[in-house]
Amino acid sequence: MIATAIRRFRPISLDELVGEAELLTRLDRKYLLPATELPMLLDRMPHDVRVLRIGAEQSFGYRSIYFDTPALDSYLAAAHGRRRRFKIRIRSYLDTGAHFVEVKTRAARGMTAKERIPYAGDGRTLGPEGRAHADSVLTEAGLAPAGYEFRPVMATFYRRTTLFVPSTGSRVTVDTDLTWQLPDGRVARMPDSVIVETKSARAASDVDRLLWSLHHRPCSISKYATGLAALRPELPANKWHPVLRRHFSF
Repeated sequence: MIATAIRRFRPISLDELVGEAELLTRLDRKYLLPATELPMLLDRMPHDVRVLRIGAEQSFGYRSIYFDTPALDSYLAAAHGRRRRFKIRIRSYLDTGAHFVEVKTRAARGMTAKERIPYAGDGRTLGPEGRAHADSVLTEAGLAPAGYEFRPVMATFYRRTTLFVPSTGSRVTVDTDLTWQLPDGRVARMPDSVIVETKSARAASDVDRLLWSLHHRPCSISKYATGLAALRPELPANKWHPVLRRHFSF
């Protein structure tokens, strides 16, 4: 479905995309759409939008292994809407074999800051360099990580298509085939919905306004926190109940 809908967009290479819109500090907005409505959105996007292409591919497999403390400090900070919060993950680009330790923190005015380094481990631990990177980023953010133990809590898998919007220098990602898995093997899926995320350096992009005109509004969803809430219903998750009821399948 998405391959046909993006056929009209000119390609952009990874090097060009990073040069034009790396956006490691950005304002993110997430939208949950029925998969059946995605072609209409893509058909109405500005004609100068470009799609990331690597080789002959325009849709790419991602895996993220999320790390948290035994007390789930990262999850609970998101569940309770705390201003100072963080996420730590090993992000793997399955088609290219690239792996990174990524640490995301909340910056000023609701912006998200992401800092990452290459990773060469087996995914079971952050490794010495990854741990040192996490400690440095969290210390800079005022989160005092010295006493934290980090361990893998959950993995996510999905396909991603990335679009570049030249008029605003922003990016849009479209995630499909979403799956969440706990270390014990329990799995949740989102078979009939897609996540569209806008990433911009300013308040709103042309695609945000297009989504609003189609009656889609930003929603509270975090791949890590919402997925963990779906798979572990004993955790506090009031802010995600509408998403969990409508979109997840087990």
